[in-house]
Amino acid sequence: MPIALKDDVMYILLKKIHQEDSNGKHSVDFNSTDFTGRNLTISDFIGHLDYLNQKQYIDADFSGNAYANQEDVPDLIDEEEIDFRVANSFGAPDGPLPHLIKFKRAQLTDKGKKMLERMEENPPKALKTGASSPIIDKYTPFLEKVALKAELPDIFDARDLTNVVYRTMRDLMPNETSKTVESELHDEIEDDAKNKRLQDEISDLWQDDNPIVAWLSKVRPALNFDADTFIFRIEKEGGLPRGTTGEKVINAVFSATKEELSGDTKQQVSKFLPGKIKDMWEAA
Repeated sequence: MPIALKDDVMYILLKKIHQEDSNGKHSVDFNSTDFTGRNLTISDFIGHLDYLNQKQYIDADFSGNAYANQEDVPDLIDEEEIDFRVANSFGAPDGPLPHLIKFKRAQLTDKGKKMLERMEENPPKALKTGASSPIIDKYTPFLEKVALKAELPDIFDARDLTNVVYRTMRDLMPNETSKTVESELHDEIEDDAKNKRLQDEISDLWQDDNPIVAWLSKVRPALNFDADTFIFRIEKEGGLPRGTTGEKVINAVFSATKEELSGDTKQQVSKFLPGKIKDMWEAA
């Protein structure tokens, strides 16, 4: 069963590797105290590292089964090659994080450095509250649609770019329309949505996680800008990865979002979108 990737754990891993960064791959030590309050198991830890490595956020000499039970781990890790030291406590089905885990060679890629920079600008909320919650379980189906249609490398980029598209859309809308969209992304609707399910989590994406930006969105009147400015904002604020464009991202987010909205709300949103962006919304 796939693990649930957690924002705060990703941040801790990237930051720890970066703190000890040097020229080329280098040794990195992870202690259990690095993840206090994260409720992290061995398989969770390996799964997060495996994801970062497979998606090329880090370049590491790493082996292991991302979804292993703890009792599987010693058979899957070459302890001499990677220099893992695993606590000898296999009582629980998926036991605690080892006291010390060390792999000899790792470094952040350029992609990983950019991701860490974005996270440092807006750190995961769980780091402040101590409550660690999975992001994959919350947004995966929606973000996978966005990532696929926008030709993005993974759901992390899809989430960040969805936030930028939503922020730009909200800037064009009065508060009443924005609240209507948020409400329908939160509740199961009975109209013509293709995906009739509880959308509690998708509404979180509509609400800006930057408190200052969220506050400004509520107190200032709707802005007025053209389609080129809309696309420009997505390209500049979103930090587009290679292989996609601002228009691809907009189309992908529009398409995934419209599946969650009623016909009336789709029409309300359309009224506030400029020129080409309105055409893209209606065609999505």
